[in-house]
Amino acid sequence: MIAIIDYQAGNQTSVKRALEHLGIKAEITADPERLQAADGIIFPGVGAAGQAMELLTKTGLDRVIIQSAGQRPFLGICLGCQIMLETSEENGGTPTLGLIAGRNRRFDPAVTDENDRPIRIPHMGWNGLRRLVDSPLFEGLTDRDQFYFVHGYYPEPDPEFVMAMTDYGLEFASIFGRDGLWAVQFHPEKSGPPGLRILKNFNDYCRKISKRGAE
Repeated sequence: MIAIIDYQAGNQTSVKRALEHLGIKAEITADPERLQAADGIIFPGVGAAGQAMELLTKTGLDRVIIQSAGQRPFLGICLGCQIMLETSEENGGTPTLGLIAGRNRRFDPAVTDENDRPIRIPHMGWNGLRRLVDSPLFEGLTDRDQFYFVHGYYPEPDPEFVMAMTDYGLEFASIFGRDGLWAVQFHPEKSGPPGLRILKNFNDYCRKISKRGAE
């Protein structure tokens, strides 16, 4: 079972629907015991970092997430991806979970695109990836695949964790992490077949790790 963290600020239902479309059992929960019992955890999110961190801290989910991410496969999506880093420039500066070294930065409106026009903020729409490493998360993907983005801030993790880059006036890390602890800035649940493939790959990895642990 894949647990989807319920912190009242995310797109949990659409993620659950995408997993169920793939035949993957999923549950939306904030119960620490259910999170600990899951084969893997997805941390979705939309909204502002400050508001999300306030809720996580108030409910104690921040501690649960930090503990869970060290014990089973973990995937952060969009705001959930950004909160995995140490700080965010959003809301005047917000300390975040620190699962991976790095920070989130606001897109500079002075940045221009390939036609020398100012980029639109937020970055909204379809864009590609430039993969830098091999990963189980990338199984079955091609260089032509496009993914759906909606964000006004972008992750800047420590370079050792960068897995794929996307160009939007500048290159930013659209996927980062390490095997079993991944973060994607785009919305795989809204990205058609390539996004569904990433969710399937995550579940396949979770099942493999769970089976290995049971042996």
